[in-house]
Amino acid sequence: MTEDTPGAPPQPGSQWYDNEAGPLVRPYAMTGGRTKPGPTGVRFDLIALVTLDTAAPGVDGDTSLGPEHRALIELCRSETQSVAELAAGADLPVGVVRVLLGDLLELGCVTVSRPVPPAQLPDERILREVIEGLRAL
Repeated sequence: MTEDTPGAPPQPGSQWYDNEAGPLVRPYAMTGGRTKPGPTGVRFDLIALVTLDTAAPGVDGDTSLGPEHRALIELCRSETQSVAELAAGADLPVGVVRVLLGDLLELGCVTVSRPVPPAQLPDERILREVIEGLRAL
Protein backbone atom coordinates (compact mmCIF):
# COMPACT_ATOMS: atom_id res chain seq x y z
CA MET A 1 0.00 0.00 0.00
CA THR A 2 1.14 3.50 -0.69
CA GLU A 3 1.03 6.56 1.53
CA ASP A 4 -2.00 7.85 -0.39
CA THR A 5 -4.00 4.69 0.22
CA PRO A 6 -6.69 5.17 2.87
CA GLY A 7 -6.04 2.98 5.88
CA ALA A 8 -2.37 2.58 5.01
CA PRO A 9 0.02 2.81 7.94
CA PRO A 10 1.75 6.22 8.01
CA GLN A 11 5.31 6.34 6.79
CA PRO A 12 7.93 7.53 9.31
CA GLY A 13 8.02 11.32 9.27
CA SER A 14 5.01 11.53 6.97
CA GLN A 15 3.05 13.68 9.42
CA TRP A 16 5.36 16.54 8.38
CA TYR A 17 4.85 16.09 4.65
CA ASP A 18 1.80 16.47 2.45
CA ASN A 19 2.03 15.13 -1.12
CA GLU A 20 0.22 18.16 -2.56
CA ALA A 21 1.38 20.94 -0.22
CA GLY A 22 4.94 19.77 0.45
CA PRO A 23 6.66 20.04 3.82
CA LEU A 24 4.41 21.26 6.61
CA VAL A 25 5.66 23.51 9.38
CA ARG A 26 3.16 25.25 11.60
CA PRO A 27 3.44 29.06 11.65
CA TYR A 28 3.92 29.14 15.43
CA ALA A 29 7.03 26.99 14.99
CA MET A 30 8.61 29.67 12.78
CA THR A 31 7.86 32.46 15.26
CA GLY A 32 8.63 30.60 18.47
CA GLY A 33 4.96 30.68 19.43
CA ARG A 34 4.75 34.47 19.20
CA THR A 35 1.83 36.19 17.50
CA LYS A 36 2.87 39.83 17.91
CA PRO A 37 6.04 41.44 16.53
CA GLY A 38 8.54 42.27 19.25
CA PRO A 39 8.04 43.59 22.77
CA THR A 40 6.91 46.96 21.40
CA GLY A 41 4.09 45.28 19.47
CA VAL A 42 4.68 47.44 16.39
CA ARG A 43 2.02 46.89 13.72
CA PHE A 44 3.06 46.43 10.11
CA ASP A 45 0.56 47.48 7.44
CA LEU A 46 0.43 45.36 4.32
CA ILE A 47 1.68 48.30 2.28
CA ALA A 48 4.44 49.35 4.70
CA LEU A 49 7.76 49.43 2.85
CA VAL A 50 10.68 47.40 4.22
CA THR A 51 14.27 48.32 3.34
CA LEU A 52 17.37 46.35 4.26
CA ASP A 53 19.87 48.32 6.32
CA THR A 54 23.12 46.99 4.89
CA ALA A 55 25.16 49.07 7.34
CA ALA A 56 23.58 47.27 10.30
CA PRO A 57 25.97 44.99 12.15
CA GLY A 58 25.12 41.32 11.87
CA VAL A 59 22.92 41.45 8.78
CA ASP A 60 24.97 38.78 7.09
CA GLY A 61 26.81 37.12 9.96
CA ASP A 62 24.11 36.75 12.63
CA THR A 63 23.79 33.05 13.37
CA SER A 64 20.78 33.55 15.65
CA LEU A 65 18.59 34.34 12.65
CA GLY A 66 16.45 31.51 11.33
CA PRO A 67 16.05 30.53 7.69
CA GLU A 68 12.83 32.55 7.41
CA HIS A 69 14.60 35.69 8.69
CA ARG A 70 17.36 35.14 6.14
CA ALA A 71 14.80 34.68 3.36
CA LEU A 72 13.25 38.05 4.19
CA ILE A 73 16.69 39.68 4.25
CA GLU A 74 17.51 38.23 0.83
CA LEU A 75 14.21 39.47 -0.61
CA CYS A 76 14.94 42.99 0.69
CA ARG A 77 18.55 42.93 -0.51
CA SER A 78 17.73 43.80 -4.12
CA GLU A 79 14.94 46.34 -3.53
CA THR A 80 12.53 47.83 -1.04
CA GLN A 81 9.40 45.72 -0.77
CA SER A 82 6.05 45.92 0.97
CA VAL A 83 5.07 43.52 3.74
CA ALA A 84 2.59 41.87 1.36
CA GLU A 85 5.29 41.39 -1.30
CA LEU A 86 7.64 39.86 1.26
CA ALA A 87 4.95 37.42 2.41
CA ALA A 88 4.30 36.37 -1.18
CA GLY A 89 7.98 36.17 -2.07
CA ALA A 90 8.87 34.10 1.00
CA ASP A 91 5.71 32.00 0.67
CA LEU A 92 4.85 32.67 4.32
CA PRO A 93 1.64 33.79 6.01
CA VAL A 94 1.47 37.57 6.57
CA GLY A 95 1.17 37.08 10.33
CA VAL A 96 4.44 35.16 10.39
CA VAL A 97 6.17 37.79 8.24
CA ARG A 98 5.01 40.54 10.62
CA VAL A 99 6.51 38.74 13.63
CA LEU A 100 9.78 38.04 11.79
CA LEU A 101 10.00 41.65 10.59
CA GLY A 102 9.59 42.76 14.20
CA ASP A 103 12.66 40.71 15.06
CA LEU A 104 14.63 42.19 12.17
CA LEU A 105 13.51 45.72 13.06
CA GLU A 106 14.66 45.30 16.68
CA LEU A 107 18.04 44.00 15.48
CA GLY A 108 18.37 47.05 13.22
CA CYS A 109 18.56 44.91 10.08
CA VAL A 110 15.64 46.63 8.35
CA THR A 111 13.85 49.96 8.35
CA VAL A 112 10.13 50.28 7.83
CA SER A 113 8.39 53.22 6.17
CA ARG A 114 4.81 53.31 7.24
CA PRO A 115 2.15 54.47 4.78
CA VAL A 116 0.60 57.89 5.18
CA PRO A 117 -2.66 57.69 7.13
CA PRO A 118 -5.71 58.68 5.05
CA ALA A 119 -6.40 61.63 7.36
CA GLN A 120 -3.04 63.17 6.40
CA LEU A 121 -3.54 62.84 2.65
CA PRO A 122 -4.50 65.98 0.73
CA ASP A 123 -8.18 66.57 0.14
CA GLU A 124 -9.40 65.28 -3.23
CA ARG A 125 -11.04 68.66 -3.95
CA ILE A 126 -7.67 70.42 -3.63
CA LEU A 127 -6.03 67.92 -5.95
CA ARG A 128 -8.75 68.44 -8.57
CA GLU A 129 -8.26 72.23 -8.35
CA VAL A 130 -4.50 71.77 -8.87
CA ILE A 131 -5.15 69.56 -11.92
CA GLU A 132 -7.55 72.11 -13.38
CA GLY A 133 -5.02 74.88 -12.73
CA LEU A 134 -2.32 72.92 -14.54
CA ARG A 135 -4.64 72.27 -17.47
CA ALA A 136 -5.39 75.99 -17.69
CA LEU A 137 -1.69 76.70 -18.22
